[in-house]
Amino acid sequence: MAVDADAADGELSASTGSTPSGGTTENPSESAQEATDETSTADDEADAEDHDGAEAEAAAPAKRSISDVRLGLVLGLVIVLALVGLVGWLGYRTYQSQQAEAQRRLFLEVGRQGALNLTTISYTEVDADVQRILDGSTGTFYDDFQKRSQPFIDIVKQAQSKTVGTITEAGLESVQGDSAQVLVALSVKTSNAGAAEQEPRGWRMRIDVQKVGDGAKVSNVEFVP
Repeated sequence: MAVDADAADGELSASTGSTPSGGTTENPSESAQEATDETSTADDEADAEDHDGAEAEAAAPAKRSISDVRLGLVLGLVIVLALVGLVGWLGYRTYQSQQAEAQRRLFLEVGRQGALNLTTISYTEVDADVQRILDGSTGTFYDDFQKRSQPFIDIVKQAQSKTVGTITEAGLESVQGDSAQVLVALSVKTSNAGAAEQEPRGWRMRIDVQKVGDGAKVSNVEFVP
């Protein structure tokens, strides 16, 4: 009976699967959990890296977009300034051209009027005619004509002379700054008391015109053959 008892004890020991003394038993569930945690951590790190990379890739186009906007603004500003400068320059050139043309017209008109004043004189209005010539004159021509004006008035009244000038052609010969020379061709009809009526005669005059203030006046007169 003792043998049976020992056998039974041996069978019991084998069935319970006891481990030898000093050994360590590893739990499979704990190992699987550790492997899962490591995999999860690796995945989290990979996700973080992917997220950072995505943010970097998203930030790069944003920076490029801002740079493009700034460049566009700078280019737009440069173009606007260039256009403003061009418009200003064209406006100034137009203004200069208009001023020069207005001055040329003024010189021509003053030259024409000066020729008419010198060739249209009546003994009945000679004082006013001479004053009109003086009002439209300047410089040495004014001084010379003023000195001779009274003897001229006396001669015209004595001869009961009358002259009427008609401009046939006029044009600017030259323009230099604030002065110009005007060529004027006229047909002048002269009559005197007690004398036969004369045929009109052709005269040519070179009239120097000088700008004075906002206007211009005759500064010299020459008869041209």
